[in-house]
Amino acid sequence: MGTYDVAVFGAYGHTGRFVVEELRERGFGVLAVGRDEAGLRALPWPDLEVRRASVDDPASLDRAFEGADAVINAAGPFADTAAPVIEAALRARIPYLDVAAELEANMDTFARFGDKAAGATVIPAMAFFGGLGDLMVTAALGDRKSADEAHIAYGLSGWHPTEGTRAAGRVSRERRNGKRIRFSGGRIEHRDDALPESDWDFPAPLGTRAVLGEFSMADVVTVPSHLAIPEVVTYMTTNAAREVVTPETPAPPADGPSAQTFVVDVVVRSGAEERRIVARGQDIYAITAPLVVEAVQRVLDGRTKATGVVSAGEVFDAADFLAALAPRITVTG
Repeated sequence: MGTYDVAVFGAYGHTGRFVVEELRERGFGVLAVGRDEAGLRALPWPDLEVRRASVDDPASLDRAFEGADAVINAAGPFADTAAPVIEAALRARIPYLDVAAELEANMDTFARFGDKAAGATVIPAMAFFGGLGDLMVTAALGDRKSADEAHIAYGLSGWHPTEGTRAAGRVSRERRNGKRIRFSGGRIEHRDDALPESDWDFPAPLGTRAVLGEFSMADVVTVPSHLAIPEVVTYMTTNAAREVVTPETPAPPADGPSAQTFVVDVVVRSGAEERRIVARGQDIYAITAPLVVEAVQRVLDGRTKATGVVSAGEVFDAADFLAALAPRITVTG
């Protein structure tokens, strides 16, 4: 460690700050990149190298990524930022990773760059939503590459959304024309009916909680991208689902991890066989930092299994990756 310089686009955002801090703690050099130079210079690390760049100015991105060994995109909405930053990373011939939870942005990345990124490394959704679930499903399957169905249930103590989360939600709703998304029968569907409601039996101490089914997160893009699972369903505890769309819900604290806790319960079924894996931790925004930084470390060290546009479970040894996240994420099963 300490031999790589990583550019963080959107370094002054809520998640971006956690990513910068994690990189510094692991000994990386950090290039703080964004369009707001004042925001970059206000970051609490006076020795940080600051580079101003905007997605509507490709030359500025090229200058910002000069000398970088990889780029992490932490600036949403990713519907606006992902493609320009990926293009710049490809021009610079460096790996690209982002923390996008936007389904449409992730689908766009796979569709648009599947051929253009051949031989390069582009990893979308390397975050709590998308990356963690994909790693868990992959680890639960072991050597298998297929299953009948995968269920990913998110048990959150609450959800105080950042402004970035709210902005991404607005973009997604506009692109869907108010419809919702689910993955069923091996394909993405757009539906206008209500989300199904049920109870989910989370492991102790959470217990049985009301959930909204088909509360589709980035996992319905990442998991099917490399695993033959025709039914991928994600669930969200009802209390958290309501908080994230309520305008009055306050934002998370600006400094340090919040008190929010989570349990991610994954059940994979093949015929009569069922496999279960559980992850526990604190603060879905803060925990994204060790996820994406562990990923960039492995990419730069050459500990990868695939190139191109790839998801976490496809490019990394899933079980080993999850084990490396301890103790901040505890995985059992």
